[in-house]
This record gives sequence, C-alpha cells and structure tokens, in this order.
Amino acid sequence: MDRVALRGLKARGYHGVFPEERREGQTFVVDLVLGLDTRPAAADDDLAKTVHYGVVAEEVVAAVQGEPVDLVETLAERVAQVCLKHERVHEVEVTVHKPDAPITVPFDDVTVTITRSRA
Repeated sequence: MDRVALRGLKARGYHGVFPEERREGQTFVVDLVLGLDTRPAAADDDLAKTVHYGVVAEEVVAAVQGEPVDLVETLAERVAQVCLKHERVHEVEVTVHKPDAPITVPFDDVTVTITRSRA
C-alpha cells in the first residue's frame, strides 16, 4: 500500500476535561498517513483516482474545530473516520499532538497515535 502523508495540520479546538480547556481552547496539531493505491492515479495522471489531500486537510481541520470532546483519543478517532470516508483511503494513521496540555512539569508534546482501516 502506498502512503500519502500530511504533517503539521494546525487548528484551534476546545477539547479537554478541564473547564479552562473548554473555555480558552488551544492549538492541536495533526499528522496523517493515508494508505491507498496510487498506481491508477499515477498511470493516468488523474487526481480523481487518488485522494485529494487538500480536501482531506480542510475536513480534518474542521473536525478539530468542531464539537468539543474530553479526550485526545476521541478526537483522533473522529479524524480517522473523516479520512476513511474517502473511498480511495483504505487505512489511516492519525497522530494528534496537544503541545499545550495542562501538565505541571516541563514537556515538549503529548501525542496520541491510532491506526484505523476499512472494516
């Protein structure tokens, strides 16, 4: 399976278990690796035979900006389902970064990574 990756998609979301996270929001960063067969698109040089990653990026940002959830895990699942709605995408790896997580010790990043595929 071929891979198309989008790295560093940024969006403001209001996700988290603490009231201040829901009230103030924070930036979330999403990395995607889409699994699909790119051979038909490459053979015909045809965008319709692959995934339009610009559209996927817009939909993922909208999902992050959407209805708040408590857990980063839930947000990652939401993003995975958005990606799998594209018929050419057979598998997706989603990493959601929460660099401003409310942690009381110094840290660089918090991430949740999931892999989902069509049933």
